[in-house]
Amino acid sequence: MMNNNNGQPSPPVVRPATQANRFYVGNAQKLGREVDSLLALHSYGDLSDSVAALIVPHAGYYFSGGVAASAYKRLNPKKRYQRVFLLGPSHYVWLDGASVNIGADYYATPLGNVKVDTETARVLMEADSLFSYREEAHSREHCLEVQLPFLQRRLGDVPPIVPIIISTNDYSKLQRMAEVLKPYFNEENLFIVSSDFSHYPSYDDAVEADALTGKALESGIAEQFIAAIEANARSGKPHLETSACGEYAIITLLLMLDRHYEVKHLFYQNSGDIDHHDHNRVVGYHSFAIVRHEKASPVSAKTGADSAHSTPVSALSGSDFVLTEHDKQQLKQIALQSIQDVLGVKPDSPATGSSAIGSSDNNTQSSVLDKKCGAFVSLHKHGDLRGCMGHFGEDIPLRLVVAKMAQAAAFDDPRFHPLRRHELDDVDIEISVLTPMRRIYSLDEFELHRHGLYIHKGRRSGTFLPQVADQVDWTKEEFVGHCSRDKAGLGWNGWRDAELYVYEAIVF
Repeated sequence: MMNNNNGQPSPPVVRPATQANRFYVGNAQKLGREVDSLLALHSYGDLSDSVAALIVPHAGYYFSGGVAASAYKRLNPKKRYQRVFLLGPSHYVWLDGASVNIGADYYATPLGNVKVDTETARVLMEADSLFSYREEAHSREHCLEVQLPFLQRRLGDVPPIVPIIISTNDYSKLQRMAEVLKPYFNEENLFIVSSDFSHYPSYDDAVEADALTGKALESGIAEQFIAAIEANARSGKPHLETSACGEYAIITLLLMLDRHYEVKHLFYQNSGDIDHHDHNRVVGYHSFAIVRHEKASPVSAKTGADSAHSTPVSALSGSDFVLTEHDKQQLKQIALQSIQDVLGVKPDSPATGSSAIGSSDNNTQSSVLDKKCGAFVSLHKHGDLRGCMGHFGEDIPLRLVVAKMAQAAAFDDPRFHPLRRHELDDVDIEISVLTPMRRIYSLDEFELHRHGLYIHKGRRSGTFLPQVADQVDWTKEEFVGHCSRDKAGLGWNGWRDAELYVYEAIVF
């Protein structure tokens, strides 16, 4: 509380509940009952003690309240946070940065006032000029306010909030914001990111686009999420210019994640599921929980894409790793079967694509398939790429890597729509098993067409498989430059002060 000109304490500044009776009911008793009834729709789940962040929608409670409640129900009401960071988009003013609300001491809702942590807000502003205070970014904005009644009913005594509106499409600025916020991304604090998803396509187009965006977000990798947003915009389907209005806040959150975090999808609906009379213009709503793990969890990355959170490790111990023809055949069968399982295709069904892998009379499985190593699975349809995903690391047995990456290539590659059952006969499976990575210190050690390249610097990384060189007419320097710029996001010459690793791939 500040002093006025007479030396007397000034009354606290309370931001009014501008969205009461608009996005939610304005009567306290009715609002409490409404939020409680929405929370009661969902089970408690098993994520409460490890939830680091939530991604929730911000439409009127009638439309998106059930989806939001599915996330808030995962919070442990007994856990005491030091503060809650609220991140959301600006619907009224372009900032080319972020606005932190230091102009209010409290946010009002019909359920009571919630204190603002103005001290932390000022620290953020001092840390980077991208954080400023713009009153017009907060006065009418609904995306953060509508989250407060859920926090009040779920947590009871809500800790001080740090309200941040993010409005810039400059990736480097989002990276800077993430760097400033990262020290606060710990067990003491909770992050809430407010975002709706598809805006006003038809019902069917929304379901398809939101599925693509949601799967990319589950990867935990900002670049895959961005690629999905761009793929939706280029799809040619009407009204998919916006796949997530909170895109920039979500990217900021994703840039703070490392391999100790996992993004869990919780619930999806769109407004057409609520208002069954209007399927021509709908809005999509997802909820996610970001879960913190004590041990690193594996992060998959698509071929040629940067995985901001993977760290280079040797794929195998020993340099004499050999796959027999029988091993390769078994791995292709494992890949195919994992795709069939998702599509509901029985192994003996005619629509199995079995011609792509051959058959085996020997059902024994080689012990080499239990070795822990990395692999990529690529799908081709009539010679064209139809999906590719891979995993670096020595944390998962090869047979499981291939099964997981086959499913990911078929259904989770944000560059393509999920594979459909009728396409399976036309799909060929290619598997690349990775040999141990080796650090190099000069391009003289890199052999084009033989080596794959992995570039790693800070939280950014990217790779090209060896066979990429067979598909393009690049020199060695161009190969490295493209990998650095297009895949690791470090710029054409960014590889020069990055860590370089080479590996070979057993391709079949």
